[in-house]
Amino acid sequence: MERAPQRDLFADIAMSYVPHLIGLVDRNPFSTTYGCFDREYWHYRTRDFACGMSQEFVLPLALLYARPYPGNRWFGLERMRDLALAGIHFACRASHPDGTCDDYFPWERAMGALAFSTYAATEALQVLAHEDDRLIEFFIRRGDHLLGHNESGRLSNHQALSALALYNIFQLSGEDRFRLGAENRVELALRWQHPEEGWFQEYEGADPGYQTCSVDFLAKLWKKSGNDSLLDPLHRAVKFCAIFLHPDGSYGGEYGSRNTYHYYPHGFELLAPRIPLAAQLNDAWLDGAAKGKRYYNDDDRMIGHLAYNWLQAWEDYCPQRPDENLHDRPDFIRWLPEAGLAAAKSHGRYLVAGMKKGGVFKLLDAQRCLVSDTGLIGELPDGRVVVTHLHDENNQVEAECRNGTGIFLVKGTFTVRSQKLASPFKQILFRLLNLSLGRFFPNLLRAMLQKLLITGKKRTSLPFERVLTFSEGCLQVIDKIPPQAGFRRLSASSDATSIYVAASNVYQESVLNCPWIDAPESVRQEGGDWVRKIGKKGKES
Repeated sequence: MERAPQRDLFADIAMSYVPHLIGLVDRNPFSTTYGCFDREYWHYRTRDFACGMSQEFVLPLALLYARPYPGNRWFGLERMRDLALAGIHFACRASHPDGTCDDYFPWERAMGALAFSTYAATEALQVLAHEDDRLIEFFIRRGDHLLGHNESGRLSNHQALSALALYNIFQLSGEDRFRLGAENRVELALRWQHPEEGWFQEYEGADPGYQTCSVDFLAKLWKKSGNDSLLDPLHRAVKFCAIFLHPDGSYGGEYGSRNTYHYYPHGFELLAPRIPLAAQLNDAWLDGAAKGKRYYNDDDRMIGHLAYNWLQAWEDYCPQRPDENLHDRPDFIRWLPEAGLAAAKSHGRYLVAGMKKGGVFKLLDAQRCLVSDTGLIGELPDGRVVVTHLHDENNQVEAECRNGTGIFLVKGTFTVRSQKLASPFKQILFRLLNLSLGRFFPNLLRAMLQKLLITGKKRTSLPFERVLTFSEGCLQVIDKIPPQAGFRRLSASSDATSIYVAASNVYQESVLNCPWIDAPESVRQEGGDWVRKIGKKGKES
């Protein structure tokens, strides 16, 4: 097979993950947990239930068995096929009678885990051309649950993925109600897309990382269904994504509503023949990945999400690539008021800022991230830790863009950072809650946890103000520190987050290359303006 280096990078990255994936699954046919990919459950035995999301990993095994990808040493190995099917059967055995599964706690009936694992399993069945009436009946039960239930919180990517899972169930069962259910979920996801700015809502706002997930799932559905009405919203979504592919080839970050660096390439390859900008995005990302700029989300829970997506991107790679390079765009300043996101390119520098998140920003050039700033974090005299980086619609945001200069201002209040950790006593109480209220009202419990860990805010009376001024590739940052605070410690963090998002806090080059910066002692103790300037040499003063 002739090698195409750019395309083959998708397959090469995926191949590097296979040993890890095989290490996660119980490979013993005599075991009661044969086919379980939750190693904490079947091997370490530190979890008291099997995570349903983990069964998503059947799809990369099915693809590796069935497709001769470059470097695929597992092509045609019967044990790969056996393990993929064993994983689907385990998902069936480990599910509740209504087909639902759990993700973080017993009786959760998590829609995200249900949708991810159902799409992967139904796709794997089609890849393997395997017919099994018992499994079809199982997926029908899952589809019926998706038809009758939804989740709390606005997570557009879950709606798009649920639509894709329902459409696969329609393809396997031939029952038209699942096709109609898929259309209803698509309609809901599109209602949550901003009509002008193109972003899909993820909890409180726009998240460029999860945006690529929504694009991927809807593009897959477009390819399967032939529904061309999806192309216009997908085009707007791709244009939004293009703003956040940085000049060094990295993508996304903490300026998004969910702090993610996600990049799902397969949907862009599917769209490339109709939307050339999608191919430009993947080309720019691949250039960065070859230089080590991609993010790594490689723990046991998250590793499978992208392994099959890279394989699918290789398989559906569009050979016609546009001549234009995404990074050759002329200088610009872009302000998206509803998302609260600013982006500007000037003199070889690239600024991206989340102003509704307190002015979180990244400044980059073609080689690296020069500055990553996730806002102020400080310790008050009473020991509370407060931050400015929570997405808050109460923040006052202003933007002025003229004559090649962008001035972006945000005013708000410091918020207490919450870090909820488990303890034996808390776990006992939580399990009792799981087995009582949670068993019968899982969505109510989920909403309570979302409020506690994600969307809830404990604001203080301490004000903050940040002004970003970007001109001719230089950036000035002014933080106004309240004199009454008397911080024990105060820093501008490079990678701090304060809400629970499973896909956040991953490794990407900037998290180590960009240091935390401590405020001057006089500003920390007495307040006033903390002024920082990043000049043309990329150094901060």
